Amino acid sequence: MGGSAFGKFIRAGLLAGTCLVAAPVAAQDEDVEARLDRLERLVTQLVERLDAKDGELDARQAETVIQTQQALAETRDLHERQEALAAQIDESQKQDGKGFRVGNTRVSYAGYVKLDAITQRTSAGQVGSSSIVRDFLIPGAIPVGGEASGWDTDFNARQSRLVFKTATDVGGEHTLGSQIELDFMVTPDGDERISNSYQPRLRQAFITYDNWLFGQAWSTFQNVGALPDSLDFIGTTPGTVFVRQPMIRYTAGGFMLAAEQPETTVTASNGARVLPGDDTIPDIVARYNFSGDWGSLTAAGILRNLRVTDDDFGTGSDSALGYGLSVSGKVQLGERDDFRFMGTAGDGLGRYIGLNIVNDAAVDANGDLDPIFTYSGFGAFRHQWSDQLRSSVAGSYFKADNPVLLTSGAVTDESWNVLANLIYSPVRPIDIGIEYMYAERTTEDGQSGNLQKVQVSTKYSF
Repeated sequence: MGGSAFGKFIRAGLLAGTCLVAAPVAAQDEDVEARLDRLERLVTQLVERLDAKDGELDARQAETVIQTQQALAETRDLHERQEALAAQIDESQKQDGKGFRVGNTRVSYAGYVKLDAITQRTSAGQVGSSSIVRDFLIPGAIPVGGEASGWDTDFNARQSRLVFKTATDVGGEHTLGSQIELDFMVTPDGDERISNSYQPRLRQAFITYDNWLFGQAWSTFQNVGALPDSLDFIGTTPGTVFVRQPMIRYTAGGFMLAAEQPETTVTASNGARVLPGDDTIPDIVARYNFSGDWGSLTAAGILRNLRVTDDDFGTGSDSALGYGLSVSGKVQLGERDDFRFMGTAGDGLGRYIGLNIVNDAAVDANGDLDPIFTYSGFGAFRHQWSDQLRSSVAGSYFKADNPVLLTSGAVTDESWNVLANLIYSPVRPIDIGIEYMYAERTTEDGQSGNLQKVQVSTKYSF
């Protein structure tokens, strides 16, 4: 092969090789740096072979080699810039979490998909096939005074949840964000025959600006962080403060102060629940949170103005003071265990406790309100058997001091429950568990009923 022909061969081969490397830095089957190193060695070898054949490079061949070396240098520079860009994108994704940016607003999402398979029986009455008592424990709705039911089984995915959050950059001196949260619990129009379609419902929707919160969120009187690790929607429902509602809240460090939606629930003389809708003064909640390596502790107090007017019962208008105190927390017991608890007592707290087991007050023949005193609490112990396996055992109790002459004997006097579960997480986002629960309710006239439930759940959090 002559020097000119050989030079053309070199020129074509080297330029083709350079293009191959410079293309989508490109083949994913090999490391880019290794390809560049190998091509540089090939150039060196070809130059040595050319020197050995012709003794020296002609001008055109020398130009080809120089162009090839320049192309290699540019390719390396391109690769370095691509790596830097990839690092920037990766860092941006880490900062944004699961979401995306629109201008100076970061939009993120979270939630979970959950399937519940529940079989339960009641000792003193049948729960209807469309009742929400078949989805999760509602202590005040446990049947009493009837015949025992058989075991009833239902599957549902209604607890599946979507959470959308925003955070907008408004300058270093302020923070602005929002959150909207949806699920499909306690909504109408679903069926178990054909489609199992259920409407979404609003759980939370609020705006945060610096230390302020405006919108619907967990009541400041409730400590969500103390709730047990259960498969049931709440778990220790009889002893739990559980309310979401609109509010305005201010937070400074561990201190929180809120004005929240007022709503008086009243028991009429026949035991029926009446919602007067005559409230004028918001419920006022003050709370302080303590935390450390040992865990967390929360103390919260509430003041309420309970109110009815003449158009509700036709016997005049009246208002009464409601108040309460709740102490709750989560204490670490070594590296693998924790204990969670809550204790609450007060007058006129009815709708805040156990999904409104009893009402806030009863009304007498003159239209005067008599607030109902209640006390309640729960304890839950969680043990981590391994990185993938954990269990919780928990129990709760509720007691009401009903003015029986005003409420009749049909209202709930006390309720309690216990549960135990085993939850397996084969990988971090997935929980597969089984739980047994026993719950009981007793009315003021001595009737009682219990509910037994076995629940198997699979949950994928994202």
